[in-house]
Amino acid sequence: MLRSAYWPDATDCHGAYQGSAAGFIERALVALRAGGRGVHQVSNVLIELHGERHGEQHGEQHGQQQRDAGGPTRSAAVESSFFALQTTAAAPAQRTLLAGRYLDRFEKRGAEWRIAARTVVYDWIEERECPALAGDDATLFGRRQPTGRRDAADPLYAFLAAALAPAA
Repeated sequence: MLRSAYWPDATDCHGAYQGSAAGFIERALVALRAGGRGVHQVSNVLIELHGERHGEQHGEQHGQQQRDAGGPTRSAAVESSFFALQTTAAAPAQRTLLAGRYLDRFEKRGAEWRIAARTVVYDWIEERECPALAGDDATLFGRRQPTGRRDAADPLYAFLAAALAPAA
């Protein structure tokens, strides 16, 4: 799903990483698959649409690829706030809180909108030791069940399967 948010030629300036969006996604997936806990929320979205005229004015930069995609080029400047709270499997008791903004340039190519360029602006970081986070889910959450996961065992997948199942 993450890949589908970006155009194949998109760029991403994500803290220490600056390069292709595909390269950032590969790094992010390795970290996510390694385990840990995390919450990532995106909110307060500001969208400024730019029409055909804007796309034509910038045709030299983005040029033929957009025109060949079918239809006029459109773009949008988008600011989204994020809040991320995370731990890693390697340091489960080390909690990191990040807050900031995504500054995205979206492009519409054909009938589809995706991110063409992303810059992450960091507004807050807080790192703390929290030994309780190193516990297992039963200890940490107690009766608060089910708990989230970063894989196919997350309750979302069972919920979607049930929602899509034919009515009995």
